[in-house]
Amino acid sequence: MDNCLFCKIAAKTIPSSVVYEDEELLAFKDINPAAPVHLLVIPKKHYSTLSDCGSDDAPLLGRMLALAPRLAEEHGVSVVYDTEGQPTRGYKTLINSGPDGGQEVYHLHLHMVGGPRPWRAMR
Repeated sequence: MDNCLFCKIAAKTIPSSVVYEDEELLAFKDINPAAPVHLLVIPKKHYSTLSDCGSDDAPLLGRMLALAPRLAEEHGVSVVYDTEGQPTRGYKTLINSGPDGGQEVYHLHLHMVGGPRPWRAMR
């Protein structure tokens, strides 16, 4: 897509703070973070919304979601357990789809948000 911000980031024509990259996915820091850790995971292939994905895209979507725990670990927000076995820390994953879903950039992306609260409200 010629005018897609995230396609330009994936093509490296717009700079970003990349934290992960492989053949299909790119993860980078959000420029307007809602929390201490706020990363975006995008497919390099353009999909406008999650609704544009079909069953053939399930492996890609699974890889996007499976990347979140790895990124959370690398950025110090993964779930850990205290001495009593209670979970501490943590993160949120979120995909906004369409205008009523709060999507602002029309390129499929997964937010991975974590760190001590309070966080800024997310749409």
